[in-house]
Amino acid sequence: MAYPQQVSEAAPVSPAARAGRAARPRLSLILSLLLAGPVQAEQVADPGAGEPGLSQECRVPGAQLYAAAQLGAVKAALAENRPLKLLAIGGSAAPGASASYPAKLEAALERALPKVDVVIDHRGLPGEVASGAAERLRTMVVEAEPDLVIWQVGTHDAIARVDAEAFEGALTEAVAWIRSHGIDVVLVDPIYTASMAADVDYNRIVEAVRTVATQQQVPLVRRYEALHYLSSRSDRGEGHMLGRQFRLNDLGLRCMAEHVALTIVTSLARTEAPPEPKPDPAAPPLTGPQGAPG
Repeated sequence: MAYPQQVSEAAPVSPAARAGRAARPRLSLILSLLLAGPVQAEQVADPGAGEPGLSQECRVPGAQLYAAAQLGAVKAALAENRPLKLLAIGGSAAPGASASYPAKLEAALERALPKVDVVIDHRGLPGEVASGAAERLRTMVVEAEPDLVIWQVGTHDAIARVDAEAFEGALTEAVAWIRSHGIDVVLVDPIYTASMAADVDYNRIVEAVRTVATQQQVPLVRRYEALHYLSSRSDRGEGHMLGRQFRLNDLGLRCMAEHVALTIVTSLARTEAPPEPKPDPAAPPLTGPQGAPG
């Protein structure tokens, strides 16, 4: 989406100075809009019902919905007035309800980030992170060259009874590699179902995702807690959010898209946090004849 051109300066200035002057007010405007939050007709105040900025069916208290962290690469894209490139991975990219997730996420983000052009590349990532999916993820990152990776992770590993320590180590390595290339990451932890709520191994994977998010200082969408909260407020339990085979239905996908968007918006509005790690100069570039790093 295009922005109005900046008014020309009276005195000659360099192109770099003009770019800097244009970027600062635009980023300031966007952040002020983020802090205000999008408001829609159906978002009627409901004390105790959860975060504003979410549709009524998807409202969850912030503490049970997200953990915010800095998003330096996303802020840079906004400041440079260029499209925001996202790589959304995990879940299913096959026909069905899951195929609507990219459109729902794009719509939620463009409501939350007014006048920002959001470009989403959605790819499924079958298999477990601890047994090689992280390598396929690297290939996807090389091909997409995104500003931000939104990663639904852990459900396959949890169902497959992958060792939690092996999973945590593989996920830590993958997230650290992405960030070493100056790309932001948002993690989305596993799906909640009542059938797995008391499963120790499943919950270890959920906790491992949270541990990695904290250690790597990346935002986390607490999908497990959010779905638990929403299912507890419905007579149908989790059935109004989940379809078959641990997959979200249409409403569940819409809520997840809104939850991801709110996590990103909240993270962008943060001003007090440790500085973003700079790209590792020794890390292989994302493009070039070498292909995906191993």
